[in-house]
Amino acid sequence: MSPVVVFLLLFAGLSEAAGRILPLVARRPGMSRTLVAGLLLPAGLVEGAVFALWPLTAWTLAELVLSSPPPGTGLEWTPSLVAPLVLAAVLAFPLLGPLLHLLLVVGVGAGLAGPLGAATGLGWWGAAGCVAVAGAGLGVAVEGVRRLVVRISAARVPETIT
Repeated sequence: MSPVVVFLLLFAGLSEAAGRILPLVARRPGMSRTLVAGLLLPAGLVEGAVFALWPLTAWTLAELVLSSPPPGTGLEWTPSLVAPLVLAAVLAFPLLGPLLHLLLVVGVGAGLAGPLGAATGLGWWGAAGCVAVAGAGLGVAVEGVRRLVVRISAARVPETIT
């Protein structure tokens, strides 16, 4: 993966995490900046890792669907494929439109389906199914992690503003 792609994935992850954390901060004005940064950085890394794993997971599912595994090393992000993902992550802020964000993520998945279908010979619809299942599975996994973190964080005593 090129450094540009890594940077774009990390930026998308931080933007996605900010879109989820900042509305919580707005509802709880007593949160310290240190706590917000402490939540934002790991959450951004987790979101970036989930984005990075999406093509690899779709490739793995395509291998499972096919009777003979396709030759090659897998599907990777390219700057042209990851740019719409960055736009979708930037639009993750709830006030800017969750429906638009969802449509952009679906568009990114459709963009991944083309290269996956060409690399595996699975066809566009089969590849789109693998991309959708991979995205949904990763989304469910990261949502489970989010809920666990919220549950653990709720048990802690809130910090005072200094």
